[in-house]
Amino acid sequence: MQQFTVHQGLVAPMDRENVDTDAIIPKQFLKSIKKTGFGPNLFDQWRYLDHGEPGQDPATRKPNPDFVLNQPRYAGASVLLARKNFGCGSSREHAPWALDQYGFRAIIAPSFADIFFNNCFKNGLLPIVLPESVVDSLFSETLAFPGFTLTVDLERQCVIRPQGDEIAFEVQAFPKFCLLNGLDDIGLTLRNAEKIRAFEAQRLATKPWLAHTM
Repeated sequence: MQQFTVHQGLVAPMDRENVDTDAIIPKQFLKSIKKTGFGPNLFDQWRYLDHGEPGQDPATRKPNPDFVLNQPRYAGASVLLARKNFGCGSSREHAPWALDQYGFRAIIAPSFADIFFNNCFKNGLLPIVLPESVVDSLFSETLAFPGFTLTVDLERQCVIRPQGDEIAFEVQAFPKFCLLNGLDDIGLTLRNAEKIRAFEAQRLATKPWLAHTM
């Protein structure tokens, strides 16, 4: 998993409340057994005017010119500004996969659905909860100033405006540690690889019949 320490990125505003995971990555794209390739279908029903199916070449699709991520001023955005209850609906882990593979590193909103919130940390995304009034002001600035960027400092737990103003945010110690060190659940387990190997060796030494397979 990619580490998150300090990130500066262009901000894209998703001015909708209750964006659910089926909007983030529609159900037909969950057929894939791979963990990659979901970025082109992020917000598929909103990004395109035609219906999408797995395996389609995005270049053959009809983009919706009114959708925020299709507007040239937000090309390459890596910080998503959202409204309350972002990521509600089903618990599909494909939603943070799609956001990450599109290029987003952080999402700022007044609130998130719990399962989505936790899935973000496990997949290298930083979800940041800020007061609704602060999010409102960031929406105003993003819309008023083309090229509006924010810097997110996870170690110091602050979002920094272009003029240098800092906005503090809370994050629990354990998911913060995992993101700073790029550790997903497998990475956390592998930190104890030597202990695991030692345990397995001792187990087989005392119970050698466990080494036999059918």
